[in-house]
Amino acid sequence: MSVHATAAVHESAYVDDGATIGAGTRVWHFCHVLAGAVIGERCSLGQNVVVMNGTRIGSNVKIQNNVSVYEGVELEDDVFCGPSMVFTNVMNPRSHVSRKNEYRRTLVRRGASIGANATIVCGSTLGEYSFVGAGAVVAKDVPAYALMVGVPARRIGWMCQCGERLPDAISPDAAAPTRCGACGSTYVTREGAVSRLEER
Repeated sequence: MSVHATAAVHESAYVDDGATIGAGTRVWHFCHVLAGAVIGERCSLGQNVVVMNGTRIGSNVKIQNNVSVYEGVELEDDVFCGPSMVFTNVMNPRSHVSRKNEYRRTLVRRGASIGANATIVCGSTLGEYSFVGAGAVVAKDVPAYALMVGVPARRIGWMCQCGERLPDAISPDAAAPTRCGACGSTYVTREGAVSRLEER
């Protein structure tokens, strides 16, 4: 077990030998971090979070209460997982059939947010700074900056990196990009994909 000196692990939590927890990370009540899990710096694991072996969690990730991060799931930096949201790692589970060699990878890219009680079906990639609404069921890849809601989840708009909704029509013209009304960041669309323009 490798727990950085500045990390805080509640006395009711279990951190198995072979787990790695980075500087400034907080692990709250009744959590279980299994051997082989790697958790970055400045993360927060709320009450009753389970992080399975072999998972990778970046830095500044916030995982709210009652979330299980199963083997095959990777969370990049700055990801937010809302309370009681669900990851899966097998497409066709049966109690009497072992499927450990069939786990499908789920990748949540930098800055993505997943709302409370949402379900992310395994094998999906959530693009950077995408936003999955509460209760949505995601069963396919999600574009960067997409706002996804419903069952099954569908894109209803675009979200700024700051977390505010962007205008529905994003300009394709880099000379006259679409601007976020809250933070002023600028965006363009090319072939259906939205990208943020770097500030000059």
